[in-house]
Amino acid sequence: MADDHDDRPAYDPSDPTPPEREPPYRQTAPQTAFTNTQVTVGFLVSLIGLAVIFGLPLVLA
Repeated sequence: MADDHDDRPAYDPSDPTPPEREPPYRQTAPQTAFTNTQVTVGFLVSLIGLAVIFGLPLVLA
C-alpha cells in the first residue's frame, strides 16, 4: 500500500498550479466472474423473494 502513495505527485491545495503529471488511475478490486451456479442461485433467491413479497399479500387478502 505504501508504494501506491509514493507514485502520486505532491499536491499542495493552497497552490493552484496542477501537478506536473497526471496522478495514476484509481485502482479498485477487480470484478470476479460469476459462475453459472451462482447466477442460478441468485435468480432463484430473487424469484422466491418476489413470490413472498407479492404472493403472500395476495394469499392473505
